[in-house]
Amino acid sequence: MMTEHSDPLPTSSGGEALLELVAVMDRLRSPGGCPWDAEQTHQSLVEYLIEETYEAIEAIDTNDDVAMREELGDLLLQVVFHSRIGEEATNPWNIDDVARGITEKLISRHDYVFGDATIGDAAESERAWQLKKAAEKGRSSVTDGVPMAMPSLVLAAKLIRRAQRGGVEIECAPPERTAQAERAVETTANEREFGQLLFALVAAGERHGLDADACLRKAIRDFRDQVIEVED
Repeated sequence: MMTEHSDPLPTSSGGEALLELVAVMDRLRSPGGCPWDAEQTHQSLVEYLIEETYEAIEAIDTNDDVAMREELGDLLLQVVFHSRIGEEATNPWNIDDVARGITEKLISRHDYVFGDATIGDAAESERAWQLKKAAEKGRSSVTDGVPMAMPSLVLAAKLIRRAQRGGVEIECAPPERTAQAERAVETTANEREFGQLLFALVAAGERHGLDADACLRKAIRDFRDQVIEVED
């Protein structure tokens, strides 16, 4: 439910092009439209959603504004496409429901902007967000809601940060492994060298018949299970 806020929301100066995109997608999906678009499902579009996400990330990593605009447009298409398919569901929903849901969430979780609450710095703002999110979703563990299908390095970092924010203090590896890692990282002078160290570990694993991604995922699952055990 949308919360009360002290000031009226600003009126957006844009949106016309978004409405046109919604109309185009509706035409493509409707009878007489595009046969390929008409036969797509949420499931069949997953590979495109993943691909477009990675292409957007690459544009951001290279700081290419032109590519960012294009790739974010492709991502937006995925949102609009899925929303159009949602109109045909047993319990229909559409792009307005998607937009309304995220708008209400933003207002609810920013009560220090749209309400009377007060907040300090950005770190305190993030903690408040996470607390409200956990309360809304009834989460009992700091690991709840973390998609385990995320890329392994991103997943590892996210779970470590979640545990730290939740005050769960456990090592992510046995002490001797942690010590080895600390010594190795201390020899790197910058991000490039740290990346080379990670790459070298992957290469060494390949030489010894070890799948780095599979090995890391196993360690991540062990870490998650330890976090949950400590919380209990």
